Amino acid sequence: MSSEDTKKEEPAKVTETKEEEAKKEESKPANPFAMFGGSVPTSSSFSIASAAAAAAASSSSTDVKKNAEGGEDTEEAPESPDIHFEPIVKLEKVDVKTNEEEEEVLFKIRAKLFRFDKTNEPGEWKERGTGDVRFLKHKQSGKVRLVMRRDKTLKTCANHYILSDIKLSPNVGSDRSWVYNVTADISEGEPEALTLAIRFANSENANLFKEKFSESQELNAKAFEKK
Repeated sequence: MSSEDTKKEEPAKVTETKEEEAKKEESKPANPFAMFGGSVPTSSSFSIASAAAAAAASSSSTDVKKNAEGGEDTEEAPESPDIHFEPIVKLEKVDVKTNEEEEEVLFKIRAKLFRFDKTNEPGEWKERGTGDVRFLKHKQSGKVRLVMRRDKTLKTCANHYILSDIKLSPNVGSDRSWVYNVTADISEGEPEALTLAIRFANSENANLFKEKFSESQELNAKAFEKK
C-alpha cells in the first residue's frame, strides 16, 4: 500500500472517533438526579435548607428551656378543692374496764393451764388456755389473786385468790408443772371448785412460780386477818 493511501484513511478514522464520542455525550443524561425526578442541587439550595432546620431546632430548644424554667408557656396543675365530709355516725370513746385498774402486778410468767374434767369416769385433763399468768395485788386491801388470760382472745381462764390452804403438788413424771385444788375460781363468772394443772417452759420457771406463789400466800394471810 502506498503512503498516499495511508494518509487518506487517517482522516476517516479521526472522523469516526469524534462521531462516537458525540453519541456517547448525547446518551449521557444532562441531570444525574433526573432518574429520581429531581433537579441538580445547588450550594445555595443546600444552605437555605440547613438554615431552616437550624432555626427550627433553636426554636424548639428555647420552648423546652422556657417550660423547664417555669416560663409563661408552662401550664400549672389546678389545685384540688378542700373537701370535708362530716361523719354520719359519731362514735364516742368507751373505756373498757378489766377490774384490774386498782391492782399492781407482782409477778408474771408464761404458762399453759389444764383442768381436770370429772364428767366422765375416770376423768381426763383438758386444756384450758395458754397465756400469761399474773399475781395481782390490790392497792387498798392488799389481797393477791391469780389471773390468767388466754392469748389473742384475752378471755379469763383462771381467776382466784392465792389462799394459804392451796398446796402445789408436783405432777407425776414432770418437773415443770404443778397440780393444785382451788375452792372458788370465778373465771367463768360463778365460784367453782376446780382441780388445775399449770405447766411451764422449764423447771426453773416452775420453781420460780412456786416461790412467788408462797410469797403471795403470806401476803394474803395478813390481808385477810385485817378483815
